[in-house]
Amino acid sequence: MPKMTGARFLAETLKAYGVSHYFFMPVSVAEAMPHMEELGIARIMAHSEKSAAYMADAYGRVSRSAGVCGAQSVGAANLAAGLQDAYLGCSPVVALTGRLAQIQQHRNAYQEIDHRSPFDAVTKFSTHVDTIEEFPIFLRQAFRESTSGTPGPTHLDISGIAGNDIMVSEADLDVVVEDPFTQVPPFRPVADDESITDAVALLNGAERPIIVAGGGVTASDAGKSLVAFAEKADIPVATSLNAKETFPADHPLAVGTPGSYSRDCASQAVVAADLVFFVGSHSGGQVTNEWRVPKPGTRTIQLDINPAEIGRSYPVEVGLQGDVRATLDRMTAAIASGSNPDWVSQVQGYVADWKAGVDEHYNSDVLPMRPERLCKELTDHLPDDVILVSDTGHSGIWTGTMIDFKHPDQSFIRCAGSLGWGLPAAIGAKCAAPERPVVCFTGDGGVWYHMTEIETAVRYGINAVFLVNNNASLNQEQGLNERNYGGRTSGSDELWMLTDADFAGMADSMGANGIQVTRPGDIASALDQAISSDRPTVIDVKTNIEGIAPKAWLPE
Repeated sequence: MPKMTGARFLAETLKAYGVSHYFFMPVSVAEAMPHMEELGIARIMAHSEKSAAYMADAYGRVSRSAGVCGAQSVGAANLAAGLQDAYLGCSPVVALTGRLAQIQQHRNAYQEIDHRSPFDAVTKFSTHVDTIEEFPIFLRQAFRESTSGTPGPTHLDISGIAGNDIMVSEADLDVVVEDPFTQVPPFRPVADDESITDAVALLNGAERPIIVAGGGVTASDAGKSLVAFAEKADIPVATSLNAKETFPADHPLAVGTPGSYSRDCASQAVVAADLVFFVGSHSGGQVTNEWRVPKPGTRTIQLDINPAEIGRSYPVEVGLQGDVRATLDRMTAAIASGSNPDWVSQVQGYVADWKAGVDEHYNSDVLPMRPERLCKELTDHLPDDVILVSDTGHSGIWTGTMIDFKHPDQSFIRCAGSLGWGLPAAIGAKCAAPERPVVCFTGDGGVWYHMTEIETAVRYGINAVFLVNNNASLNQEQGLNERNYGGRTSGSDELWMLTDADFAGMADSMGANGIQVTRPGDIASALDQAISSDRPTVIDVKTNIEGIAPKAWLPE
């Protein structure tokens, strides 16, 4: 075995696992930086630890391999806070932090806290690395755990304020790469034959079956398999936000996104179904609108690579533990060709009614423009191979419900937790796929969180596009504050109304490209200009403060 430092070992291991970027706040594994540069790994220094974690999160989702981020000891808790989104979004991330030596723990060392609890809450695996001999063992485990089963973040707390105790140590070390864990999924297990037979029998016998597809379909790259199965069985398909890209929006079996960020028609179809087939989807609070869509007691089947998810929220009649693509392919071969004309017609009626109900705002020419009209323009003009990155709140609702993808090579990733995720995440997505256009959809409330990362994009030439739905407000919070204060008063306005800021001008001041748009007809040219500018670009779209997303539909 060759003798090398921990720094050299880390850089060579990251390179061998296919890592192209390291997102960090200084100072983090600093001794490894020259080796990373030598091996062609780009080091992206962010302006906050949370941003670095968000970048690694999006990088992991887009590349379907582990994103890597890091921080020194004093920033470790901030990095952990940023991993909440990767944890909730089932994103493969390996986080590296420094940790003062054990002799300095529990003695009021400067800037030091115990990192165990913050990282235990947001990772699949977290451990200390106290010696150079431990480093190879736990680094491989971090990659294994991050990419296997339900993907998620892992964490190594490395001795030294910046991990330097391990980085400068020398030992006889072999760079060992376990190839399956360089990608998601590392394995494709198929559910057992008996479970497949039972599930197929239930689906064949159902009068009103529906599929709820989730992020497991995306992680498994199973979109084509999902379409083939749904078409053969003639079963409508609802998609969670994490699976938005996996089923064509214009397909006659497509019903949209159910739950709390939803189209009414999708939730109505799920509630009307007599059998719900969760395919790679957590049956969590968002996709079910707090476990009311479907109603409790509805018969369910659940397919998931992680057996712990099966039956977590709804008791299942059949549970299928396996990779989504491999298992769906087997089920497609086994299921009878279905014909559910009455049920499909009923579901298509829900979809038609929903489209008619939103048509007024979707095609509105009112100024300032409605956000629904902004979404129409994006549906019509986003590039054929775009990666659309969505923030949460209204941004998640608008992109999830009002933007349709028209091309199979368009992709979508969304914030799973914290407002402000979108802008740094777009940077990470662009690093993972530099050849593809990346467009971030956020609001003025979201962009304020991490506006400084525009400078990061400029510094490294990461030419993402950041589109701001700018209504000078947090208007999603308007109703709450007016209820609490008894109406629109000077006592509550500042709790949801914001400064009418010039984000295009701010972008210009940081060396980026700034474009302001006030009319719907200018969206297409602004997108073309932004993507062809060869610079990070902020498109500041002035929109209507009255554009508040409707409440999600619920059964009576």
